[in-house]
Amino acid sequence: MEVLFLVLILFGIIIFLSLFTYFVPIGLWITAYFAGVKVAIFRDLVGMRLRKVPPRQIVGPKISATKAGLDVGLDRMEAHFLAGGNVNLVILALISADKANIDLSFERATAIDLAGRDVLEAVKLSVNPKVINTPLVAAVAKDGIQVKALCRVTVRANIDRLVGGAGEETIIARVGEGIVTTIGSSGTHKEVLENPDLISRTVLEKGLDSGTAFEILSIDIADVDVGENIGAKLQTDQADADLKIAQAKAEERRAMAQAREQEMTAQVVEMESRVKEAEAEVPRAMAEAFRAGNLGIMDYYRMRNIQADTEMRDSISEGGEDRENN
Repeated sequence: MEVLFLVLILFGIIIFLSLFTYFVPIGLWITAYFAGVKVAIFRDLVGMRLRKVPPRQIVGPKISATKAGLDVGLDRMEAHFLAGGNVNLVILALISADKANIDLSFERATAIDLAGRDVLEAVKLSVNPKVINTPLVAAVAKDGIQVKALCRVTVRANIDRLVGGAGEETIIARVGEGIVTTIGSSGTHKEVLENPDLISRTVLEKGLDSGTAFEILSIDIADVDVGENIGAKLQTDQADADLKIAQAKAEERRAMAQAREQEMTAQVVEMESRVKEAEAEVPRAMAEAFRAGNLGIMDYYRMRNIQADTEMRDSISEGGEDRENN
């Protein structure tokens, strides 16, 4: 029983010490004390535990800030952590900005961090400018020749415009638009090839970094190439289109002529049919005239003689035409 009692006591002591060291991080307090940072054990460290804030994520950056000569209160750091920010990243950014003589307050740094931007990377970008390579931009000069240009844009982060400022995509889009405008306004493609700096000067004069989180330092033309003859290609395509239209209209006229011919043929066939029908009525009409006494036998023979003479003249005329053709 005594052994079991001692084991229970020992187990209870271990649990108590674990809970005590969890809520009262003595080691962290000692580190802060010797680093010259005043931290109250119960009011600060235990209070952070009760507010579900890891004390190490607040005290560690506080020590770094104090050693760098920055005065940032624990309450402000804890409030930024509870808002979902990265306290350590903000403190490192403040230290970097202070060493680089960049005016950056704690409030602005936390605002940049809560906006979803890397505030430390922004400070580094303010010190060390970044080069953005634009994709190959193609435009057509007034003479119809395509010109392709590739640019390198050197930018520096603008701390004052990081919150709400546009990103790299906007810079690339605006530079591409400036390249297209410059090449398109050139009289010939040779002007662009002879003076490629014309593109960079024109683009820089437009103030493309307005409303962005960057400041454009320079725009350098990395490469300029001649592309296709777009003007000639468009003229060729237009000529092909005109040819197809003319062919379509000619086909339409041919179809209409064929339809008209078929219509005329049908009319001729119909007329021949009517003539045959009329010729078939002649014997019947003559027989009826004989029976009625309106036509005599001599009249009939005279009519036959006239028909024979007509047929003979037709045959003679047809023979003469054949001999002339031969």
